[in-house]
Amino acid sequence: MLIKINEDLFRVLELQHVTPGNLRGFVRVKFRNIRTGSLSDQKLRSEDFVDRAVLDERQMQYLYKDGDSYHFMDTETYEQSHISAEALGESINYMIPDSVIAVEFYGTEPVGIELPPTVDLKVTDTVPGIKGATASNQIKPATLETGLVVSVPPFINPGDTIRVSTDTGEYLSRA
Repeated sequence: MLIKINEDLFRVLELQHVTPGNLRGFVRVKFRNIRTGSLSDQKLRSEDFVDRAVLDERQMQYLYKDGDSYHFMDTETYEQSHISAEALGESINYMIPDSVIAVEFYGTEPVGIELPPTVDLKVTDTVPGIKGATASNQIKPATLETGLVVSVPPFINPGDTIRVSTDTGEYLSRA
């Protein structure tokens, strides 16, 4: 969720409702300033007002990574824009070049992306599979093409394409 306090945009990272004994309840919020990247904690009471930022969503194609910036191209107007790795957070582990992703804009400024529920990624490195192995409680680590490391069953080999959940970062199935 993106909120607007004064003229700054903040992405909410953690939210906790606290009711201490017979005192009034409040919400403890941990958020990151989108423009500066700074983290802050704040207590919000029921009397405090914050505005939810209205975001536009556009379909864009992920092109490439350049240092700390990720470059995207609008599929309709062919305009290019970039988003910093800090603003993308853990989402960078699920992006492969030439994939089409929904990018969130606040006015003309890109502030984040909306990932699909699952992505198909290729396994680049893992211990070789065991012949006749079935999906049991055994697991092994596998490094994917984006650098993400997930736990997979023993029958997955290097070069296999697997489906990974973008919410939990867990292996779901072979693709």
